[in-house]
Amino acid sequence: MDFTQKDLVIFDLDGTLAPSKSAMDPEMGVLLVRLLQKKKVAIISGGGYPQFETQLLRMMPHSSEGLSNLFLLPTSGTRFLSWKGSWVEQYAENLSEREKKDILSNLDWAFKIAGYEKPSKTYGPAIEDRGSQITFSALGQEAPLDLKTAWDPDRSKRERIAVILREKIPAFDIRLGGTTSIDITRKGVNKAYGIRKLETFLSIPVQHMVFVGDALFHGGNDYPAKATGVDCIQVAGPEETKKLIQSWVA
Repeated sequence: MDFTQKDLVIFDLDGTLAPSKSAMDPEMGVLLVRLLQKKKVAIISGGGYPQFETQLLRMMPHSSEGLSNLFLLPTSGTRFLSWKGSWVEQYAENLSEREKKDILSNLDWAFKIAGYEKPSKTYGPAIEDRGSQITFSALGQEAPLDLKTAWDPDRSKRERIAVILREKIPAFDIRLGGTTSIDITRKGVNKAYGIRKLETFLSIPVQHMVFVGDALFHGGNDYPAKATGVDCIQVAGPEETKKLIQSWVA
């Protein structure tokens, strides 16, 4: 891949730029600012906009000028924000109240069929309504990273629930996110959808983009990106991402 021919770099957030539901470290923030001086950058993640603020934006030593090259796609690409002196929403594929009710009732049903038992202690809400996405987090959104990493290391607990949901509510996309989450959006509204929106909004063809993520394998929440034809780079975590960015800004 010839990076000089790329105009837009798209990153996943959790597991790529930062540990799951945790803030980027200062070094990553500095590297992103340096990259923004050379290329346009988009961040796409299952997390909601408040997570983008705490994990990403607060950790970047930026001026408002640099933000004009940064684009945010929270909740798996179901929302799109660009900087116009403040963060302005370009679109939001919000779920209707009926859709939300359908998802929530079937989540409860899937828990029973899969044999999922709620932990005795959760850290924050286990089910979140993010407007354009419903997210289930087994231990709660604010659970310590070590507990989340240990809860479902082979993804099998969540996959049992996801398989049941995919059969029961086929009108929705069901994806495993992070280390303990399941993200639910309208069918086809995923990271591939977000990338195509970027192509239209920025007038940059996918051939001039590169996507970086930690879950590009089949079933991973970054996997839909491959369907767009964008060049993809799999990373094992933030430290590997740092090395990649360092090679680009050297």
